[in-house]
Amino acid sequence: MATISQQDIKDYVEKHIDTFHTEKLEKLKKLQLAKVLARKNPYLYKAKNLVTPRVLVKALLDAYLSSQEETTLGNFLEGLAVFICKKTYGAHGKSIGEGIDLEFERDKKRYIVTIKSGPNWGNSGQIREMRDKFKKAKIIYSQGAEGMPIIAINGCCYGRQPIKSEDKGDYIKLCGQRFWTFISGDSELYTNIIEPLGNKAKERNEEFAAQYELVIDAFTELFRADFCDDKNMIDWKKLTQFNSGETQPELKMLKKSGALDATPDLLSEEES
Repeated sequence: MATISQQDIKDYVEKHIDTFHTEKLEKLKKLQLAKVLARKNPYLYKAKNLVTPRVLVKALLDAYLSSQEETTLGNFLEGLAVFICKKTYGAHGKSIGEGIDLEFERDKKRYIVTIKSGPNWGNSGQIREMRDKFKKAKIIYSQGAEGMPIIAINGCCYGRQPIKSEDKGDYIKLCGQRFWTFISGDSELYTNIIEPLGNKAKERNEEFAAQYELVIDAFTELFRADFCDDKNMIDWKKLTQFNSGETQPELKMLKKSGALDATPDLLSEEES
């Protein structure tokens, strides 16, 4: 096993973390209010008593962006994990098995790894799908592994999994420190990768904040035009009809911006 230095990690992060900030900003610039409104739960925001258009728009936007950021940073952390394991164990990323992010050999065993952000990443159907992909990958690898045991790993970049429940029968679930130690051999790696992530964060976050305020202002005006009465009060009935009704009210925002054809197909889309 080779070792990876803090400088190696710092160099990788500095080279690739900008992608996270760039994608985050680009998604904000391309975001459309109708898309956000169609995907968020109006009953939740009514129950939270969000009474002014700007406060509601901000809450909707923050919730939407949070899920987007989780996905974008998850992709970055997956790339970092592959980079580290290549350095330490000569691993391969995106192997021949579908859904396998990482594979490598150690102690006369072949490990196939699917990487997720955190421990609570999927429902029962998604976990079943992962198990099926592990099963298919094991069949593929067993054909050329010369009798080498093949061990499937669900690695999660943060969080905890009690050691006594890591073994799921057909795969092993490793989270947080246990996962980063597994791919690097370094029990302190999980904390060592934190510091480089903050490089350039201040200036990039300031750039994002400036654009964010412009989007909030623009979305609030569009929201007022379609979902507020002449007293600037939110028309919750109309908003709920747009989000959940069989037929949707005609919106001024779509005519103004050419933004989005808010069809029933859109309403059934899953968020990434």
